Amino acid sequence: MRKKNKQSMSLLYGLSAGHGVKHFGQGALLVMIPSIKSTLGLTDVGVGGISTVQSISSGIANIPAGILTDMYRKKIAWILLLSMVMVGLGYFIIGISPLYWILLLGVAVVGFGTSLWHAPAFGTLAARYPERRGYAMSAHLTGAQIGNTTSPIIIGFLLAGTVGSYAFFSGISWRIIAISLSIPMIITGLMVILRFKSAGSESEGNITITDYFRSAKSLLNNYSVLGMALLGAMRGAVHTSFQVFLVIYMREILEYSNTLVGVHVALITMAGIISTPIMGNFSDKLGRRPVISFAMILMTILIFLFLVFDRGIMMTFLVGCLGLFFFSVMPIINAAAMDMVDKGSEGSGTALMFTGGSVIGSITPIFAGIINQSSGFHGVVIFSGIIALVGAALSLILPMKSAPPEA
Repeated sequence: MRKKNKQSMSLLYGLSAGHGVKHFGQGALLVMIPSIKSTLGLTDVGVGGISTVQSISSGIANIPAGILTDMYRKKIAWILLLSMVMVGLGYFIIGISPLYWILLLGVAVVGFGTSLWHAPAFGTLAARYPERRGYAMSAHLTGAQIGNTTSPIIIGFLLAGTVGSYAFFSGISWRIIAISLSIPMIITGLMVILRFKSAGSESEGNITITDYFRSAKSLLNNYSVLGMALLGAMRGAVHTSFQVFLVIYMREILEYSNTLVGVHVALITMAGIISTPIMGNFSDKLGRRPVISFAMILMTILIFLFLVFDRGIMMTFLVGCLGLFFFSVMPIINAAAMDMVDKGSEGSGTALMFTGGSVIGSITPIFAGIINQSSGFHGVVIFSGIIALVGAALSLILPMKSAPPEA
C-alpha cells in the first residue's frame, strides 16, 4: 500500500514538474513580447494577435486532446510526450521567424502543444485523486506557477544583461532565447515517457469512438459543467487581457527595464505558489463555492485599484496581491467541474474547461489591444475589471457541489 501511494505521489509531483517546465516557456514569451514588438514593428493590436492565436490554437487542440485522453487512457505518457515536442518545435519556429505570420505559426504550435498537456494531465490527476481533487489540481498548477515565477526573472535578466545600474553583459537576443527553450521542452517529454508510463493505469481500459461520443454528448448536456467552463473562461479572459498589457505598460510607459518587468511578472505567480495549494486544500474541506467566490471578488477589487495605484511601490504591492488569486482559483474551478463529470470523462471535461477559456481568451486580447491604443492602460484595467466582476457574479449563482465527493 505504501509503495502504491509513493508511486501515486511520484506521478503527481512528476507531472507538476513537467507542467512547470512548460510554463517556464510561457512566462518567457510574455517577457519577450516588448522585444518582439520592437523587432517586428508591431502595433498593440498585433501584440494582442499573439495572445489571440495562442488561445485559438489551444482551443482547437482541446478537442483532440480530450478524445485521445478518454479513448487511450493507458497511453497518457505518449500524449504528454507529443505535447512537449510540439511546444519545443513552436519555440524554435518563434526564434527563427523573420515575419509576423511565421511568428504566429510558432505561437500556434506552442498553443496546440500546450493544450495537449492539460487534458491528459488534469484528467489523470482528477481520476487518481477523487478525495483530494482540489489539492491535486492545485499542486499541478503550483508547478506551473514555479515555472511562471522563475522564467520572467531569468529571461528578463538574459534580455537586459543588467541588474539595476550594474551591467553584466550586453543582453541576449530574444531569438536565441526562444530557440534555446526548445531543448528543455523535448527533454522533459522524454523524461515523462521514461518515468511515468503508469499514468492512466487506474483506468479500466480504452473505449471505442462510439462510447466516447456517447459520454461527450452527456457532458455537453450537463449545464452545471458548462457553467463552470464559462466561469473558467471569464477568469482566463481577465488573465490574458490584463497581464499582457501590464507588461507593455511597464516597459513603454513606465520605462521599466526588462529585468524589472520580469520581477513584476514573477511577483504575480510567486504569490500564487503559496496560495494555490492552500486554497485547494480549503476547497476540499469547505466546498468549492466559498473559495472560488472569495477569490473572484477580491480579484475584481484588486484590478480596479490599479486605476488609483498605477506606479511605484503601491503598484508593485498590488501586483503581488493580485497574484494570490489570479492563478490559484483556476484549479479549483476545474475541480468543481470534475466533481460533476461522469467517471471516465475526466479528459473531455478538462478539455471542455480549457476550450471555454480559449474561445473567450481568443477574443479579449484583440479588444484589449484596441482599448490600449485608444484609452491606454487604464482602459484595459476597466475592461478587465468588468470581466472579473461578471465572473464574480457567476461564481455566486452557478450550481456547485457543496462538498467534494466521498471515497
